[in-house]
Amino acid sequence: MDLVLCHTVADFDALGAAVGVTRLRPGSRIVLTGGAHPAVQDFLSIWRDEYPFIDKRAVNLQEVRSLTLVDASLRDRFGPVADWFDYAQRAALPIYIYDHHSTAEATPERFDFPVADACIETVGASTTLVVERLQQQGLMPTPAEATVMALGIHSDTGSLTFEQATVRDAAALTWLMGQGANQQIIADRKDPGLSPQLQDLLAIALDTITVETIRGHQLGWIQLTTPSFVPGLSSLAEQLGTLLGLDTLLLCSVYQGRGKASVIGRSRTHPFFSRRPINLLPIFEARGGGGHAQAVSAVLGERKGLPADAPKDNEPEEGSGRPDALSEAPEAIPEAIFESMVNEVRSLIPHPLTAQSLMSSPVRTILPETTVEQAQHTLLRYGHVGLCVVNGDGALVGMISRRDIDIALRHGLGHAPVKGCMSSQVKSIKPETSLPEIQSLMMTYDIGRLPVLRQQQLVGIVTRTDLLRQLHQPLSMAPVLPHKLVLRSEHELYQSLQERISEIWPAILLIAELADQNGWALYLVGGAVRDLLLGLSGDPYPLTDIDLVVDGTGDLITTGAGVLLAEAIESRYPQVTAQIHGDFQTASLVWHRDQAIASDAASEITWNSRQPLLIDIATARSEFYPYPASNPEVEASTIRQDLYRRDFTMNAMALRLNGSQPGELLDFFGGQLDLQQQQVRVLHANSFIEDPTRIFRAVKFATRLGFSIDAQSEQFIRYAVSSGIYAQMQDSALKAPALQTRLTKELRYLLSSPHWAQAIAQLDNLGAWTCLHRSLQLSPVLWRQLHRMIRWLNKFDVNQPQWIMLLELIIAQLSPQVRVQIGTNLGLSNQSLDRLKKLHQWENQLLDQLPQAKKPSLTYQLLRPYARPELLLISDRHPYTLGPQIWQYVVRLSQIPPLINGASLKRLGFRPGPQFRDILTAVHAATLDGELSTVQAAEAYVLAHYPSGEKKPI
Repeated sequence: MDLVLCHTVADFDALGAAVGVTRLRPGSRIVLTGGAHPAVQDFLSIWRDEYPFIDKRAVNLQEVRSLTLVDASLRDRFGPVADWFDYAQRAALPIYIYDHHSTAEATPERFDFPVADACIETVGASTTLVVERLQQQGLMPTPAEATVMALGIHSDTGSLTFEQATVRDAAALTWLMGQGANQQIIADRKDPGLSPQLQDLLAIALDTITVETIRGHQLGWIQLTTPSFVPGLSSLAEQLGTLLGLDTLLLCSVYQGRGKASVIGRSRTHPFFSRRPINLLPIFEARGGGGHAQAVSAVLGERKGLPADAPKDNEPEEGSGRPDALSEAPEAIPEAIFESMVNEVRSLIPHPLTAQSLMSSPVRTILPETTVEQAQHTLLRYGHVGLCVVNGDGALVGMISRRDIDIALRHGLGHAPVKGCMSSQVKSIKPETSLPEIQSLMMTYDIGRLPVLRQQQLVGIVTRTDLLRQLHQPLSMAPVLPHKLVLRSEHELYQSLQERISEIWPAILLIAELADQNGWALYLVGGAVRDLLLGLSGDPYPLTDIDLVVDGTGDLITTGAGVLLAEAIESRYPQVTAQIHGDFQTASLVWHRDQAIASDAASEITWNSRQPLLIDIATARSEFYPYPASNPEVEASTIRQDLYRRDFTMNAMALRLNGSQPGELLDFFGGQLDLQQQQVRVLHANSFIEDPTRIFRAVKFATRLGFSIDAQSEQFIRYAVSSGIYAQMQDSALKAPALQTRLTKELRYLLSSPHWAQAIAQLDNLGAWTCLHRSLQLSPVLWRQLHRMIRWLNKFDVNQPQWIMLLELIIAQLSPQVRVQIGTNLGLSNQSLDRLKKLHQWENQLLDQLPQAKKPSLTYQLLRPYARPELLLISDRHPYTLGPQIWQYVVRLSQIPPLINGASLKRLGFRPGPQFRDILTAVHAATLDGELSTVQAAEAYVLAHYPSGEKKPI
């Protein structure tokens, strides 16, 4: 038989995963190795016959073919049957594991089954992993099986409300509902309430618990005395934490007279206090416990001298560690150990987030004399709902909201200054004001925005939107990926980056150190972060674009921090050249070949690549497009605003490179989730109108990564195309860089890619080719031309890149008079423009003359003036009328070498002169026509037709 083993004191997740495994491996039997949680026992009192259980005493190991462990991966979690693993090792039985506790994978030295086929991934429930296997194999559970599996996911994810819950858990629950999971039974069983014994302990706990407020964080701890292990202590901890509104709770149950204790830990982190939840797992792992970062347990006790009658299953249901392990000295008593654990938790409580970490800066302001109409224009331009009003000295004198402006305009006061309708009684905050205080002010006074003042100077502003973003962003910034590789911390992501760009890492450290000295935050942003995360799943994506952003706003209004940082590096390190692009507040640092990156004599590293090292540094900025397809106007801002201005969520992530939290991953817009779901999602509804190149970038990422464009983003693309805005821009006198040179970069990538055909088809489906010209679209004829061109390019060297040849072929579908204009807008080379200009003329000439050329020499004579790219274009567009002869010319005629040359004529007695060309041309024509095939025949031909000294043939 095949056995499925549940850990001691099995919970619903262990049971649900075990039941799912029996569907994966028909004939498997479930063993409850050490009892079950009271709620599970109650459930099984009715449902036991629906599932294939076997008592451990009835197992004959000689008949066992395999062991499957669920919801745990450490030997001690299956204590009563630990000897079965020794037998399995001797008999070489296969062992399978389904577990969602990442301890085993992240610390291999604690992994007790190194040869097991282990599926250990960080999701909310182990059952989710089994459900995903059922889906992959097309196996359908019965309603009874679906019900207990759904219970497993509900219980371990708090019905998807716990921080460890993932999208994968939600998808598994959705599927189980479709398989008939009984929602009424789930509702009745997932929260069974407290037993009478636990209710008595709850009353005691409420009277004796200690609660301490540390930096706004509610920490509670309670020590109870019980005769022995009490089943369901985790439910008591959950209830106690909820009733008292605790952020972190430690509950210790000391077994009277036994020198042992059970400890339960629960933690939640309000997003206003920290971007990262408190991680209790290391504290409990040090005592032999385990679980999740915010739901952990351990059993404290001496290694020796345990009472003989101590129960086998006396560990908490969530524990995943060794029950009698202690990191402290053997004589340490549980009470002392528990006290030390409380102290360690106290030290982990972070400082609360403040206005400084959330505010937008610099603040866009207006003067009291600004008219209401001008204020409205500013609001519309930047998408704000309110503005700060300052006097000539920059001191804050009032606030005006969009509602105030709308009322003034309704009364015909658009010409009036804003000082007449602004609010002069302004509530303000300081940079160190905590987020709970900010929330309280907004709720008490119904204020939508609070200016931030430092020494009476306006340095930032916090809005309701800022608070909402903080509330709804993921609390844990650790990457969540749909792959087997699981990162336990952001530090590992930081280390992965260091390994991937080890050659230039010394340069990154120099830049980060200098940013630290100036109090600026340095981030890796954009595509490098995306590709770093994607590279964790398998073959690493090359990190070719290292783009850094400096968040150093405040007093830096005219010159961005990125520019200042680049200039500081150039002045300190003479081997570096800084190229400043002031209009966009960006700079490029260039280390030339054989120049030292680190000048420290003890650790000097030299950049010796063939190409110079180029690192782009930008100031964190916001941007505004004055009209569609224009270059944006930029202003210094915060990293949050900098990420918000980007195109797609997958490109709007940043990785901190300095400060106290290097490796901190900023993902305000769900980029990780979109990577997980393999979709390209745009950040803004008007993004494609502001910059049409984003349509081509969306297709680029979709084809390159094998992703899809999400439905709403596709809807935005179709709206932008159908709006006619691009056609208006083509007719307008305004410059439209996004429809000109910026678009060329995207076309170069798409048409050079191995996925060019898929990209072209997707662009046509979206109607995006109208960005080049309103009448441009893909036709069956053009499709055939493009594929023929690729075959030509694969066969012949045309001295032109693939993308140019395909793009010219696409543009050539337009009328001759607009081809050159489109090519000029795209910034194509003079060679390309000349081909587009003359293509129509060449085609007409050849269509008139080439069919009349009955001899190969005449074909050669007509086609010889054309370069190979020109011939390929002409042949591709006229495959039946001109194609055969052009093919003959390219493949055969142009490859036939002359039989004689000028030296041959001199040897025959001819004097150099104009006659040489006539003779050689005539001989080569006869050769092409098959009349001459040897040098001797060619020389005889010359002597017969050109007597020495004569200039004309006889």
